[in-house]
This record gives sequence, structure tokens and C-alpha cells, in this order.
Amino acid sequence: MNTARNARYLRRRFWNIFNLGMAMATTLFGLFWLVWILWTTLSYGAGALNLELFTGDTPAPGSIGGLRNAFVGSLLMIGVAVMIGTPVGILAGTYLAEFAQGSRLAAVIRFFNDILLSAPSIVIGLFIYAVVVVPMGSFSGLAGALSLAILLLPVVLRTTDEMLGMVPGTMREAALALGAPHWKMIVQVSYRAARSGILTGVLLAVARISGETAPLLFTALSNQFFSTNLDKPIANVPVVIFQFAMSPYPEWQHLAWAGALIAAMAVLVLSLVSRFLIKDRSPR
Repeated sequence: MNTARNARYLRRRFWNIFNLGMAMATTLFGLFWLVWILWTTLSYGAGALNLELFTGDTPAPGSIGGLRNAFVGSLLMIGVAVMIGTPVGILAGTYLAEFAQGSRLAAVIRFFNDILLSAPSIVIGLFIYAVVVVPMGSFSGLAGALSLAILLLPVVLRTTDEMLGMVPGTMREAALALGAPHWKMIVQVSYRAARSGILTGVLLAVARISGETAPLLFTALSNQFFSTNLDKPIANVPVVIFQFAMSPYPEWQHLAWAGALIAAMAVLVLSLVSRFLIKDRSPR
């Protein structure tokens, strides 16, 4: 009896140690590549950081310049994408969490949102190319912003739905019992309780779209000159990095590494802010 019990104990202990060791090994394997990528980007990009990077525009081949036009173009398109996708995502998530709980329509919406969430970004870019770029007759910053908004939308919708779903029903019942209208209960109770989580979802969505290149190749393309006109092709950091990294000119390659470093640091900052906010996402 004791022998069989000891054998089971040793077998369980072996598998526990084995699984723990494999988990640690796979974690270290992933961290190794992450650190290597970050170190390579930092080592190549740090040497190209200077004031000209933020004050000069993309140069001609063999010339010295910067990425000011690309930074401005990316910020414009991301800003427009956030203004388009965030309200739609929050309202759709609110509908699912507050009005359509347990309904078949909610299940269908969540299913298609999950599909959109995992859809390749190049497919979104091709879709916007067909329905916006071709009818307009030219690439444009607006088309690029629309493609980014579609990529941002499912992340915001999913996060809003989940965060509002975590709000205790007793808080809603208390507000309704006091005579508050349904819309006011949502604004004053549900949104307040879930605001940190919703904001975290928006920041994570921005971090996701800030480095997208494929959809912008089909929509915004690029522009060597400084421009804020969203009706025309506009420079952006991901496409400039792609073009300059593939070029044979050392000056362009240095700018590509510098742009990659700035983009990586921006995503890192957004991720850290999201992690900070997510600690306070549980409803009170």
C-alpha cells in the first residue's frame, strides 16, 4: 500500500517538475528572441537618433534627412482612426454588454468580431483599396486611416464588452432602483466602473495599428514630402521603414533603423501604460 502510494507521489512529482521546467524553458526561449530583437533595434537605431530625425523630411537617395513627414503622417492617420473606430467600438461593446445579453444576435456579433480581430491586416488593406482607393482614383491618407480604424474596431469592441460584463449586476440594479434611466445608469455607473479597462483596450488597439505596414501599402502609400492633406498619399513611418530598409543607400537604412526604434519605443510605452491601467480595471 505504501509502495503504491509512494510510486504515485514520485510520478506526480516527476511530471510536476517536468512541466514546470518546460514552462520555464519556453518562457526563456521567447524572452531570448524578444531581447535579441530589442537589442538589435536599439544598437542599430540609437546611432541614427539626432535632431534632424525630427526636423527634416525624408531625403533623396544619398542625402541626409529625417522622418518628420512620416511621424506627422502616422500621427494624423492614427488620430483619425481612433476618432472613427473608438466610438463605434465602445457603442457596439455597450450594446452587447448592456442590451443584448444572452441573445443570438450578440453571439453572432461576437463571432464575426472575433473573425475580424484575427483577420490578416493585408486583407483589410485590400478591401479598403477596392472600396475607397479605386473609386477615388488615388491613394490617400483617409483610406489609410479607414483601414487602421477597421483594425482598431474589434479590439475596442471586445475590450468594452468584457469590461462592462465585469461590472457587478448589483450596481446596475441599485442605480435603476433609485429611478435612474437606463442610459444614465450606463453612463454614470457602468462606464465609470469600467473606464480603466476600456481605456486600456483603446491603448492596446493603438499599439496594434501603429506598426501596421501592409494595409498602408494599399491605401496611404507614402509621400517623400511633408503633407497633412488626407486626400492625397501621405508619408507614414511603417511604409518608410519598409522602403528605406530595402534600399541600397546607407543613409536610408540608418533612418529605417531609427524609425523602427522610435516605433518600438512608442509601442512599449503604450503597453506599459496599458499594464498600469489594467491593474485598476476591476470595478469598485
